[in-house]
Amino acid sequence: MTKPIPDKAEVALEYPDKLYIGTFERTARFDAHLDETGISLSLHRTGAADVRKTVRMHFHYALFAKILRDLAKTVASVPPADAAHRDELREGAEALYRALDPRRNDKKDMTPKEQVPCLHVME
Repeated sequence: MTKPIPDKAEVALEYPDKLYIGTFERTARFDAHLDETGISLSLHRTGAADVRKTVRMHFHYALFAKILRDLAKTVASVPPADAAHRDELREGAEALYRALDPRRNDKKDMTPKEQVPCLHVME
């Protein structure tokens, strides 16, 4: 199930003799979900054939876990004054953390505020 992109994504594919760059903004859509082997992420830009594009990525769980750890090491690059971005990242990470905790999978024990981010992660 695709959802609107709330901000912006940029994708670049570099080959020895070619470079492909694509942007996906608020008019684009995305899908992110877990499957049996890892994380699936798709970005979709709709429209006429000359602007339509789709990017699909799949990361196995161990690689995605390593990516999360490496991101954690670079948090210092987000200035403390940029509270909005820090809050968004923290809330997303907390929602994933809670959704992965087998003791928290019973949503009736969660507050409505906690349920919403978890439902988005699981979609």
